[in-house]
Amino acid sequence: MNKHSLIKQLNLQPHPKEGGYFARTYTSNQTIQIPQGERPALSAIYYLLTDDQPIGYLHRNRSDILHCFHSGYPLRYILLLPDGSVQEKWMGNDVIAGQHPQLLVPGNTWKACILEHGDFALISEAVTPGFDYEDNELADENLIKQLAPETFERLNTVIKT
Repeated sequence: MNKHSLIKQLNLQPHPKEGGYFARTYTSNQTIQIPQGERPALSAIYYLLTDDQPIGYLHRNRSDILHCFHSGYPLRYILLLPDGSVQEKWMGNDVIAGQHPQLLVPGNTWKACILEHGDFALISEAVTPGFDYEDNELADENLIKQLAPETFERLNTVIKT
């Protein structure tokens, strides 16, 4: 298994905003009402970072997202919480080393992920309420400076310019 075979076999496409590759794999027929309108109850994607697309740029979603690690090399997650604090977590299969095979990112939490080494990392993301681009925001340098001035330098490398 390599990044090229995963892209082909899973029919992955370049992500239009965040970097990496993705494919939507599920959208629930059940819907729920949120203040912004109707959303599917759940949606899911495959998401792949590669050595030539190693960053999932800083962004936030209104919905909760459960990330599940499948294969490849570990990913470093950088989370900017609503209170302005920053956390780092590792996704991977080596739980003894502190890696998480699953990682919940609550709605309205800014997140970025980085493939620090290796040629790929494959995960799934389950989003509830289901994903809608209207509920997704890519980080802007000025906004992040306002939200987290003390940690901006640490976050600057994962802001898409």
